[in-house]
Amino acid sequence: MIRLFGHHIAFYAIVMAMLEAGTFYLFLVAAEMAQSWYWSQKISFEPKQPVMILVLAFVAFLVMAGMGLYNRQIFADIRTSAKHALMAFPLIYVAMSLYIFIHSRFVEMDAPPYYTICILALPVAFGVIFGVRALAIEVLDLKVLKRRVLVLGTGRLAIRIARLVQKSARHHFSVAGFIHMGEEIGEDPPPAVNPVLPLEMVQERGALKKYVLHNGIDEIVFASRERRRQRGNAAFGLPVWELLECKIAGAQVTDYPSFWEREAGELDLDELQPGWLLSSEGFRIAPARKVVKRLFDVIVSFLILFFSLPLSLPAAILVKLTSPGPVFYRQERVGLDGKPFDVLKLRSMRNDAEKNGPQFAQKGDPRVTPVGRFIRLTRIDEIPQVLNVLKGDMSFIGPRPERPYFVDTLCENIPFYSERHAVKPGISGWAQINYPYGDSLDDAKRKLAFDLYYVKNGSTFLDILILLQTARVVLFPSGAGAR
Repeated sequence: MIRLFGHHIAFYAIVMAMLEAGTFYLFLVAAEMAQSWYWSQKISFEPKQPVMILVLAFVAFLVMAGMGLYNRQIFADIRTSAKHALMAFPLIYVAMSLYIFIHSRFVEMDAPPYYTICILALPVAFGVIFGVRALAIEVLDLKVLKRRVLVLGTGRLAIRIARLVQKSARHHFSVAGFIHMGEEIGEDPPPAVNPVLPLEMVQERGALKKYVLHNGIDEIVFASRERRRQRGNAAFGLPVWELLECKIAGAQVTDYPSFWEREAGELDLDELQPGWLLSSEGFRIAPARKVVKRLFDVIVSFLILFFSLPLSLPAAILVKLTSPGPVFYRQERVGLDGKPFDVLKLRSMRNDAEKNGPQFAQKGDPRVTPVGRFIRLTRIDEIPQVLNVLKGDMSFIGPRPERPYFVDTLCENIPFYSERHAVKPGISGWAQINYPYGDSLDDAKRKLAFDLYYVKNGSTFLDILILLQTARVVLFPSGAGAR
């Protein structure tokens, strides 16, 4: 992982993005050369519009990023990537055509016609890019290119790391082994918790360093709750001096919460302690960040209002015509520092939806109208919240705001839930693009793990990444149920 503007990005994804953006650029150049030869029977090895082709390649990269093709969860899954790419490539063509149309109004362009170039280049680039991706995944998956990680512990935390590896065969790290720290090995541990190395590895001075150097260990992760424990007449726990020797020898030493945050893109709430939050980086919103975020919110909101008008206006008319009641729905939500505000949405439920009191919305909720089901699925009902953003009650990117009734319940049952109110709530957020819809207490806890990651590591860079991938959530609405 590479930490960029506070956010952890997989090295795999960076390499793939560079390869695929470069492939787009080369194919656009090649397509222009082919068209130039067709019209003039001469080949020019210099593009007629080099800046324009560079911008077109960048546009293609942005659309692919927006479709989640560099998302850590689907990045190396060729089938899922192909499904998202089939949606991405028509959007790439539309985006490229729009740019060419605008650009041609200000710059006189000679033949070849760039619309035709896009038509010729994109289908071929599609096949080549997936060939490059499949090859790159296999090359990057070679053990010699992976970080070798040694885990201190065999209990619940170590098993979580093992299952993280099992969840996807494609990781930029491999687990070399687990050192038994006096914990009970979990019942029915996954096969990945292997090999289990003896406790003597950390009890004998120099043994751990010797193992690290001999086996090329790049990182040691302390994933044990047994910081101090008695066995017979001997006490054992965190091997500070041995870990210091390994660090001086070149191995990175990481505690479990930091490792999990980096690799999973979330915080492990079960292991979260105030002391770790105090000592770790993040949770700091500089004044400049507030100014930039506000400018970001205002600019994006005006753009959304302008471009969404052809969708939101007909949707508002349909809501009014098909269901008695107001077009807009106001609902109290909890905002920054726990202060309440009224969120604005297009009404998607019957006017008497809450005659029996507040309740969580559910999948297939009978209170949702037919038109409401469509606008919720496509997220059109969220568009009026842009007015909340312009007013300053919300940000475009942030944790989704909840109702006071549910916040009180969640704060009582989930530790650190109130910390999500340290930033303004948002229309879209890190939890929304990483976790599907859920309506239970466990789902709220899982979403909080992503929300706290955003609160801790929020930046304009991360806001842009979330904004791009919001398109993926809209077009692949696995989580666009009741919210």
